[in-house]
Amino acid sequence: MPQCFTRANIYVCAAYIRRRMTDEKVTFEFIEQNESNSAEAEEIPESPAEVSKKETGSSSKSAAKTKKRKKTALDYAIELLIKIVITVAVVLILCIFVIGIHVNHGNSNYPMIKDGDLVITFKPGTLNTGDEICYKVNGEVRYGRVIAKAGDEITINDTYVMVNGFGLSEDVIYPTTADGALISFPYVVQEGTVFVLNDFRKDVKDSRTYGAIPLGDCEGKIILVIRRRGI
Repeated sequence: MPQCFTRANIYVCAAYIRRRMTDEKVTFEFIEQNESNSAEAEEIPESPAEVSKKETGSSSKSAAKTKKRKKTALDYAIELLIKIVITVAVVLILCIFVIGIHVNHGNSNYPMIKDGDLVITFKPGTLNTGDEICYKVNGEVRYGRVIAKAGDEITINDTYVMVNGFGLSEDVIYPTTADGALISFPYVVQEGTVFVLNDFRKDVKDSRTYGAIPLGDCEGKIILVIRRRGI
């Protein structure tokens, strides 16, 4: 019997063939298992959350693709009109309740305010002695300085003013006189009024003529004077 067909060689060959057949069987089973898992994965239905997510994504993409409507000339005109209306409303509210804008005609309050000056007043707040104010008498706009308030007693002696028995310290360059006054002194200021004198004291068209000025006729405290002439 040739050496290649000895019993030992036959056993070795048989073991080798058996091992090869076992490896091929395992490989075949592994391939079949993978194909089965793939098929099952393809057949698993999607959950409602995944479906909703996909639908939302597709809708957002379609919305992004949708172009915004371009503004027309009418749209711009409406926007401009709204801005103008709001601006006018704000200005009116300020002019009615907060500030006043006046043009001075005359020199009754010279040199503080000259003829032609633009005068800005602030309406809210309390008036105090020494404040320059704007007020109305019989519809005429006038300007003056508050020298006394409700309850104060005013006396004018020759060239100076006394309030409650004390001489009034002022930075007015013109002497004060009672000549031409239509009220008598001493004068007690009534409630709800202020006593006003012009800075140009020779002009007696102030509280010496009209009496104390009601607070309701006061247009506010002067906060700004803009020179328009003789600068």
